[in-house]
Amino acid sequence: MANFLTQRAASFFSPRAKLRYALSLVEAGEVGRAFAPLSAAATAGIPEAQFRVGRAYLDGAGVPVSREEGARWMERAAGAGWVEAQVVLATLHLFGLVVGAAGGGMVFAPGPNRHDAKPDYERAASWARRAADAGSPDGQALLGYILTSGPAEMRDLEEADGWYQRSADAGCPQGHLGVALAQLRNALDAEGQNKAAASLAKAAEGGLGTALYLLGVMTERGAGVKQDLSAAVELYRQAAERNVRSGEARYGLALIEGRGVERNPQKGESWLRRAALGGDAEAAALVGDIYSRGGELPPNYVEAATWYGRAAAAGHAASARALGLLYLTGAGVQRDAEEAARWFRHSAERGDQLAHVDLGNLVLNGAGTEQDRIAARERFEKAAETGDLVAAFNFGVCLAEGVGVERNDRQAALWLRRAADGVVNAQYWYGRMLAEGRGVEVDLKEGRHWIAKAAEAGLPDAEMAYAEMMLGGRGGSRDHPAALEMFERAAKQGHINAIFSVAAMHGGGHDVPENRVMAQSFFRQAAERGHAMAQLMLGRYLAKGLAGETNTAEARLWLQRARSQGISQADTELAKLGSRPQATTQPAPAPVARAASQN
Repeated sequence: MANFLTQRAASFFSPRAKLRYALSLVEAGEVGRAFAPLSAAATAGIPEAQFRVGRAYLDGAGVPVSREEGARWMERAAGAGWVEAQVVLATLHLFGLVVGAAGGGMVFAPGPNRHDAKPDYERAASWARRAADAGSPDGQALLGYILTSGPAEMRDLEEADGWYQRSADAGCPQGHLGVALAQLRNALDAEGQNKAAASLAKAAEGGLGTALYLLGVMTERGAGVKQDLSAAVELYRQAAERNVRSGEARYGLALIEGRGVERNPQKGESWLRRAALGGDAEAAALVGDIYSRGGELPPNYVEAATWYGRAAAAGHAASARALGLLYLTGAGVQRDAEEAARWFRHSAERGDQLAHVDLGNLVLNGAGTEQDRIAARERFEKAAETGDLVAAFNFGVCLAEGVGVERNDRQAALWLRRAADGVVNAQYWYGRMLAEGRGVEVDLKEGRHWIAKAAEAGLPDAEMAYAEMMLGGRGGSRDHPAALEMFERAAKQGHINAIFSVAAMHGGGHDVPENRVMAQSFFRQAAERGHAMAQLMLGRYLAKGLAGETNTAEARLWLQRARSQGISQADTELAKLGSRPQATTQPAPAPVARAASQN
């Protein structure tokens, strides 16, 4: 206590005594009281005091945080030769946190999370070199990093390796990390990997998160060290706790999969989310996958879209495609073909080949920009010329529909015929071209043959078209039972027009047994999917009790829905409701739906 009072008394007279008194206050935990004598010593020109004042402003220790004041005092200390200040100042310049100002001073740059913060490698190297020349192991490691990772014109790997080695020889963890990275860069065999792993281990002992993570990767792979998955995961955990994003992602994934550690999906997701929020695109994609796939809980496509969007914005190609698929199907986001096309394009531009296919399919259905259409057509044409039958089909569709090129039915038919030898969709399209006489002479028999091949392969549109041809006897014999069977095959695959056609055939007027109960069931299935004529027919059946069930209220509902879709007959049926007693009568046969268009 007496010594403390003596230092306080002396501080009134000597700047160095003020510094000693301030340090004693800091040691006693009275950081706030220490700042005044520390500031006085700094103002008097003592470099150590200037460094500590700068550090206090940067850390908010005893004073409010002021990055500008911290940088100003740090520069004064560094200029006076205080090595620790030189290292700190070099680091600030390296991360773009300070910039030069008029008159040779500095101002604090935008915050570290701002995209416009730009490193000043020249000033960083200048201050780091002064610290390195003065023997600072931290300065030597920092200079090695700048010479390794700075602009191309500043790089000097040989000199960098030398500084890393000097830093490592002094026991600096950052120096050991630099040496390890150099050894990995030059490792040509197992011996080189062993040396790198040993250097990483020394850096990891110093608690460096990056070293812990890299050593974890080598341990997981068995490179330079014995392969040990559990040990690797433990290293990932330590790296994750030191805010290394890649460590957070790998540790989170290990917990989710139960690899090398007890399975804990909830904890694993938490670590993945931390990595994703920190900017790790792969982690964001994995979180998106978790929500998209579901598992113990149903999928959450809203959350999936959020995380895929974050990953896609960071350049993750697969996530951009996944987001496009969500927009295409309306899962978790509003259905939007144009937005889907935008994300497919984003993914395709980053090398995802499946996204090229997805974008091409969308373009063929009218989505995307004119540039997308031209690019897709050019891509299909180029691949088709190499013998790719799927591309030949797509190129044929482009020609038939004028997608990215002037419409040319004759050329379209030629490419579709070529593709029909191996592509089911092309068989259907070529058959329709023959049946309609588009680009070729009308040939109903040959057209029916190709459509039948596609139908037998299970293509719903072809099943629908083939059934329609058998129903009307176009291109061959009339066969209503076979037509009904083919309609039913397409209906099982959800083809809405086929569902309606099955109902219509069961409703009577065709060469198959009448079954009104079955007809009403299929009319209901189609009506619930939005088929306007099915809504009209279901309304008629319910209003008249044609299947044994009368329900005027529900009949009115379905008729109103049909009217809202422009079915004029619904007005007549609605007018009849309540104007006369309901009776079971023979309904007019419902028209069988026409085959779906080629699109």
